[in-house]
Amino acid sequence: MHILCTYLSSPYHNTNLYTHRTAATVELFFGFPYVAFLWLTGLRKAPKLSFDNVKTLSSQAFFLAATHVAGVISFGAGAISFTHILKATEPVWSALILGLGFKEFLPLPVYLSLVPIMAGVGLASLKELSFTWLSFTAGTISAVTSATKAILSKKVLDGKPMGENLTPANMFAVLTILGFLMILPASLLIEGPSAVSAAYKASIAAGHTNAELARLLGASGFLYYLYNEVAFLALSEVAPVTHAVANTVKRVVIIIASVLVFRNPVSQLGAIGSAIAIAGACGYSIAKSRCKPKPKAE
Repeated sequence: MHILCTYLSSPYHNTNLYTHRTAATVELFFGFPYVAFLWLTGLRKAPKLSFDNVKTLSSQAFFLAATHVAGVISFGAGAISFTHILKATEPVWSALILGLGFKEFLPLPVYLSLVPIMAGVGLASLKELSFTWLSFTAGTISAVTSATKAILSKKVLDGKPMGENLTPANMFAVLTILGFLMILPASLLIEGPSAVSAAYKASIAAGHTNAELARLLGASGFLYYLYNEVAFLALSEVAPVTHAVANTVKRVVIIIASVLVFRNPVSQLGAIGSAIAIAGACGYSIAKSRCKPKPKAE
């Protein structure tokens, strides 16, 4: 689903159909019709939340929106493969945030297994043929906010039940709605109608039709929602760092697909760095399975 989402979204990101924040905002919207249909028909029980519940979820929603917006900006400013290499650092950020923010420490062998991930990403960035600081910065921010979102969401999923019918799937739906409402004003303020209109006209001039753009935008947003909902279901069953590593392994397929489908140039050093980063993710899985985490410090 993620590969299809990336493939479908590439035409309008590359030709600036919308400016990046607006494109990200519109993509977040397209999960609404799907989840509204499920709730209204009773195929899925709708969540019932108090105002305090919504306030508790607002931080996760902010990081979800920030992850998506930063990722879209990074995709637009550089190669798709490079953005996914940067996002492969998510396990490292997860481990750091858990340790520094929540005093939850992992055994030393597990931390050591994260070193190749950082080293591999560093090598891949060093000779990246499409390197830009905007893509690098936005991709890194996306990795950090994704790790933060996963940790905070996991705390809610594992904690005291909140509201009624707040399943992992419904929780992601609520976070998406809140995230959309958060970034909509910023998108309208920063990238107003004139900027959107200019980008739209540029895309039409590049050869895209209205029907094609609507189809690509809708399909990309819908698939983005579905794959993230599945990821949330996985998060409810595993630890945040393990979830981040699974995301890293997933990016191997995406990087390969981006090279084959979009013909993104990759240097030899970049390919070696990517392989090292992925090997580090596999090493983490082995180290994690053999070591029990240290108890939380009092």
